[in-house]
Amino acid sequence: MADALQGLGFDEVQNARIGKVIELELSDVRPGRVEEMAKKLLANSVIENYRIEGAE
Repeated sequence: MADALQGLGFDEVQNARIGKVIELELSDVRPGRVEEMAKKLLANSVIENYRIEGAE
């Protein structure tokens, strides 16, 4: 998943785990980038809901 996101130009993705929860380790994230990742690749909005939470 991390490689796929990097291939789409999301170079800030360092690592990704997928299960019922997707956790990403990111660096230098611009506002709106995580939402863009979710819409483009991470969530199928037809059958899934998602929310974005940030860690401090």
